[in-house]
Amino acid sequence: MSKHDPFAALRFPEFRNLVSGAFLTTMAILVQEVALGYELYKLTRDPLTLGFIGLAEAIPFIGLALFGGHVADRYEKRRIMQYMLLVIIAGSSVLTVVSHEGVREQLPRWAMLLVIYAMFMVVGFARGFYSPASSSLKAFLVPREHYANSATWSSTFWQAGAIAGPVASGFLYAGLGLTGALLVAIGLFAANFLLLFTIKPRPVAAVAEEGETLWQSLAEGLRYVWNSKIILYSISLDMFSVLFGGMVAILPIFAEDILKVGPQGLGFLRAAPAVGAMLTVLLLAWYPPTKHAWRNMLLAVLGFGIATLLFALSDSLWLSMAALFFVGASDSVSVVIRGTILQTIPPDHLRGRVLSVNSIFVASSNELGAFESGLAARLMGTIPSVIFGGGVTLLTVAYVWRRSKELFGVKLS
Repeated sequence: MSKHDPFAALRFPEFRNLVSGAFLTTMAILVQEVALGYELYKLTRDPLTLGFIGLAEAIPFIGLALFGGHVADRYEKRRIMQYMLLVIIAGSSVLTVVSHEGVREQLPRWAMLLVIYAMFMVVGFARGFYSPASSSLKAFLVPREHYANSATWSSTFWQAGAIAGPVASGFLYAGLGLTGALLVAIGLFAANFLLLFTIKPRPVAAVAEEGETLWQSLAEGLRYVWNSKIILYSISLDMFSVLFGGMVAILPIFAEDILKVGPQGLGFLRAAPAVGAMLTVLLLAWYPPTKHAWRNMLLAVLGFGIATLLFALSDSLWLSMAALFFVGASDSVSVVIRGTILQTIPPDHLRGRVLSVNSIFVASSNELGAFESGLAARLMGTIPSVIFGGGVTLLTVAYVWRRSKELFGVKLS
């Protein structure tokens, strides 16, 4: 039996460059979201304002993600990613202009909010095509026997961006102002655009059957997900737990009104889950969680719910950061397992469409979850809304545990 190589996937330069670009893009998106979210909450003092950022991005992303998977299965993936990065850079440039103090002073508040939400919709549109193309490209850059390891490292680089983005955003906002922070984000997007030139174009795996319509192609991907219990349950479990249990969108309220730690404290709060996640996925590179994959996934989501409840009850910055650390650590285990499932099980010609369905579920949990968090905080109060979300997560785990007992014997290689 060969010795396990924890760095196997990183030994392939194109994969290494792809995940490095994912780090840059993740960091850039979070620099934008944290800086703009904090600024908007300072201006409006309304939690729903934060929720609308997630909603604005989710509507086009969810609406287009399935079609984006169809496109990813039939066109060259690297080119799709570069085109969509250009769209993101254009939208981000408009955000930067409207955020400038001189422009803001001349615009009515409603007009400024309208432009900001419109540009987040543009970013959501681009991500609807970028995400399935990027996710499905990974499987072409490493051999099949390294899929589990590549999922681990993909998550590691994403989490590294999720750490650097919020921390950098807090300090960039404090040091350079909102406009300066957004300019740095544009630079990071541009760096990823250039990095993609180091990846060779890959042949298109899918060939449309004669007479097959677009809707038949999309339906084929949906049917595959529906008939594969391990895929359906894994993405459903993530969607419902993060949709109700996530509290990232309303962290500016905790930073400003509850913990009173300002923008730098907000950066640390936003980074804490990603620190826990990255340290965990680094550990998973040596000790893969795929031997008892389904058991480990359910236990991880259970830990996510418990840590969420702990965060809701905390009135200390350090305890809150510790709870968020374990939120991220728990979530990373399920991310790695789900990523391995999505790379290993679907055939090449369907992978883009299957991953686009996953993208819809992820967007529903993250972006729509941001809107749910803002709405729930406004209706219930900030702390009760997080307690409610943690409780729903625990109930979700209990329900899925009972419905998926046949999956406990599944092993992923």
